[in-house]
Amino acid sequence: MANPFVHVELNTQDPAAARRFYGALFDWSLEDVPMDGGTYTMVKVGNGTGGGMIKHPMPGAPSMWLAYVEVGDIQAATAKAKSLGAGVIVDVREVMGAGWLSIIQDPTGAMLGLWKPEG
Repeated sequence: MANPFVHVELNTQDPAAARRFYGALFDWSLEDVPMDGGTYTMVKVGNGTGGGMIKHPMPGAPSMWLAYVEVGDIQAATAKAKSLGAGVIVDVREVMGAGWLSIIQDPTGAMLGLWKPEG
């Protein structure tokens, strides 16, 4: 399938509470990874799309799950989304050792992450 959903990420104001809740609710493997300014919790689900949990980058914003779709060319996909009326919330940025992401808001207001893995 072209452009599959490849990652879902919880942006939350309370990562510790989210970790406790989802750790008790589901049979997920949760692994904390240190990063600049905090911790990223990797969510490993076995079969299926995994994800992560992180402190919401926008103070006071409600917690939300954000889905990421894989693209072959992150610059081109971000530019195409913009040309089709999307807002670019986070422009293309590198995720060290993993790939590149951008976050768009479609014309209906929905947020979506675009992901280009390294390699």
